[in-house]
Amino acid sequence: MLAALARPLSERSPFRHPVERGEPGRRGTFDAVAERASYFSSSPLFFLACVAMVLAWALGYVFGAGPRYEQVTATALTATTLLLLALLKNAELRGSAAMQHKLDAVATAMLQAIREENDRRAGELLERAIGIDEEL
Repeated sequence: MLAALARPLSERSPFRHPVERGEPGRRGTFDAVAERASYFSSSPLFFLACVAMVLAWALGYVFGAGPRYEQVTATALTATTLLLLALLKNAELRGSAAMQHKLDAVATAMLQAIREENDRRAGELLERAIGIDEEL
């Protein structure tokens, strides 16, 4: 715990990319929980739970349930939507970072092969393509 506090604030900030949080090579607690929740939210069981919530809301509306019932079901649906949005964004950021890492590895290997063949023009084009994400 004290070692974590000894790091600069920029390294301890919770407002960083999911890949940059936690210890190098190891996921933080939030990211591990978010990953498991993401797996669960894509399961048939979760889909059935969502269908049940929507049906409960719709049946309450059809059978004239009171405003309190409608408010509770609508709040549950809204909270579920908000949580899914957070999970989706976390998964999106982790996935895009993994894809970028793979593309960087492929581009580096291609650049090395081009340099070994002394193809200067292709090497310049590939170096430019590698640096495009930094320009954006």
